[in-house]
Amino acid sequence: MNILIKPIITEKMTSLGEKLKRYGFIVEKSANKLQIKKAVEELYSVDVKDVNTMRYSGKSKSRFTKTGLISGKTNAFKKAIITIAEGETIDFYSNI
Repeated sequence: MNILIKPIITEKMTSLGEKLKRYGFIVEKSANKLQIKKAVEELYSVDVKDVNTMRYSGKSKSRFTKTGLISGKTNAFKKAIITIAEGETIDFYSNI
């Protein structure tokens, strides 16, 4: 079971990574903080100091089209913010 689904690469998370050594990941909904910490340490070879998690519920969305009202829902997900030790970095672009 793969705990880490994908990294969050946004302007806000990039600035947090540069200033505070914090990186964001979308993770499995059932994963706990210890599993997330172990997965990040194995995959990126860094020392994880802290793990904060957040659960987001799916939001209802609707739009009007020529054929009428279309409604749907966005996916629910869990986000983890990882704080790593000083002097270490995670490079998401090294595999490209």
